[in-house]
Amino acid sequence: MAAEEHAPSVAITCNGPGEFAGWARPLLVRLFERRPDVNVHLFFVPDDYATGREPDVARELFPQAAVHNANAYLGIALGRKRAAVPTRFDIVQYLGGDLMHAARLAKRFSAQAATYKFSRSRYRDVFVRAFAVDMSNVEQLVRWGVRRDRIVLAGNLAIDGALLEAQTATAQTSLARDGILIMPGSHLAQVAQLSPFFLTVALHIRRQRPQLPIAFGVSPFTALEDIRRAVASGGDARFFSAAGDVITEGGDAYLCDAEHRVRFPIVYHALRAATAARLALTIPGTKTIELAALGTPMISCAPINAPEMIAINGPLTYLDRVPFVGVPLKRAAVLAVGRRFPFLAQPNIDVQSPMIPELRGTLMPGHVARIALRYFDDDAWLRESRARLRALYAEHTGAAARMADGIFECASASQFAIAQ
Repeated sequence: MAAEEHAPSVAITCNGPGEFAGWARPLLVRLFERRPDVNVHLFFVPDDYATGREPDVARELFPQAAVHNANAYLGIALGRKRAAVPTRFDIVQYLGGDLMHAARLAKRFSAQAATYKFSRSRYRDVFVRAFAVDMSNVEQLVRWGVRRDRIVLAGNLAIDGALLEAQTATAQTSLARDGILIMPGSHLAQVAQLSPFFLTVALHIRRQRPQLPIAFGVSPFTALEDIRRAVASGGDARFFSAAGDVITEGGDAYLCDAEHRVRFPIVYHALRAATAARLALTIPGTKTIELAALGTPMISCAPINAPEMIAINGPLTYLDRVPFVGVPLKRAAVLAVGRRFPFLAQPNIDVQSPMIPELRGTLMPGHVARIALRYFDDDAWLRESRARLRALYAEHTGAAARMADGIFECASASQFAIAQ
């Protein structure tokens, strides 16, 4: 007689704000939608891209999940027992950070392991399922040693993430209507330097177009106090930014100049506001994919005014900590990495053409403002951009549901194997 199937237990490893909002959030929605009884443990692993606020946001959005911060994860991964953690999981799903964390949890809890988008040759026997973003990613996974029969073409989770957030009911939607939405990034280094930089860009635009609506889209992972400190300092002098302030009034927050004469509303559901914006200014990363999914025309800005402050993948990111020679070596490394890639915005990478205007290098706020207004006034470009961006990722819609089904299939197979 077959053993009765119990509620699936799923562990997920995740790292930073983009991976949680763009990957984990839409997947968790579909997992709980399909199986409300699923036992999910979300592990945030140590990562330089993390803000530290991800676990709190995750607990607020998904109170039915068990959420573990990086310190708790390390203890559990090294063998520490916790009453709230099961003795085994059916499956461990990688959704960001170093792959070794998912592999470690799978071994620790005698679980099957699955990955999304990434793998390496040393994990060829670890991952029983690999969810691919697109056909190019399928071939990439094969080159990393993943067997073709273990690869499932799921699609880009960030598309579902963007559509999910865009449906959020909020009164702030109109704050950027027919105007410009600025999304400066949520990593600590980005907040420190790009908040004052883009505030200065907004001030330049406001001087030229006093009536043009401008709003700032702020991640829930970013504390207002961090933004206030950043704009009060004006950032590094090499960004040519003006000092400013953050003020609150009636429950709303605003970025403003130092004299409080000009202010710009801060919106917390940025992608909902993006649906009404005429143009968005952002940085390379997940946001360019999410904005593309919504059909919002955008300009991607990648200031390399202070290369040693930029985080890059791998150990080279720590070069600036080496005494005396570290900073110049890190600068050279960042510039060398940048020269290897003709495009930085993911939609441009995917089509290998400049669908999205990219500004990169040493950028001046006034120059960015002039370019932004040039595109803002180009009706033909805006129409074409909206159509091309909406079509680009349309087939990826439903990726989270396909992945959830695949995870439950693996979990059922794991339970069956244990029962035999």
